[in-house]
Amino acid sequence: MRVADDGLWRTTTTPDGPATVRIAVGSGAVRISAWGPGADRAGTAVPEWLGAADRPDGFDPAGHPVVTELHRTARWLRLGRTGRTWDALVPAVLEQKVTMVEANRVWRELLRLAGEPAPGPAPDGMRVPPSPQRVLDVTDWQWHACGLDGARRRALRAVASVASRLEPEVAGESAALQRRLCSIPGIGVWTAAEVVQRTLGCPDTVSVGDYHLKNIVGWALAGRRNTDDAGMLELLEPWRGHRQRVVRLLLTGGSRRPRRGPRFAPTNYRSI
Repeated sequence: MRVADDGLWRTTTTPDGPATVRIAVGSGAVRISAWGPGADRAGTAVPEWLGAADRPDGFDPAGHPVVTELHRTARWLRLGRTGRTWDALVPAVLEQKVTMVEANRVWRELLRLAGEPAPGPAPDGMRVPPSPQRVLDVTDWQWHACGLDGARRRALRAVASVASRLEPEVAGESAALQRRLCSIPGIGVWTAAEVVQRTLGCPDTVSVGDYHLKNIVGWALAGRRNTDDAGMLELLEPWRGHRQRVVRLLLTGGSRRPRRGPRFAPTNYRSI
């Protein structure tokens, strides 16, 4: 994805092939342009990307003043859904147990190595997420040059080998897709949750096992104190059915614990 003067550009895979989409907003309207073999399918999906399928009507923010206030000031918040498991799964695997800086760097390297150039007049350098077969074709020494460790490499190869069975039209909705994902070696509850949030816009699934999230929720909802995953789920229980929506509200405007001390340093696997 890239933000440019003429709009937001995003590449995606589709069952019909790759596509590039440009989304521009002006005069109270959203204008969509698309290129590539998958242009029609991708362009039709954009409203759901932007949250048109989200149904927050049943969400009751009452129960905590912080959630009530954030809901009042962020009525615009919608949970989008891409409908593409593979596009969400590759970066989610790359984000396992590393800093976001490191995950983004490896994702860029993989796109440059294995991604096709974006169709149409996309900004220079944009790539389409690599296909499952292209991921399987990447050699060990190429993975090492990208800076990817062995555990995430094996998980990527495992999901690439069954990618066709993981798309929503085959795997089903949130709970079924999570079960199928968690049956793959190297994929746990955190990765499965991240994928269904992005792919299906699931309003309830929380990323248990996240390094920071439990403390963000605890700080905002429990009197500015840290907590663990069990404590986080207990705090979010009043909003079951919309727990991920509450998390997104907290990430949008909730108070954060002050940062003290050195940050976690990324590991350069290329030097090992």
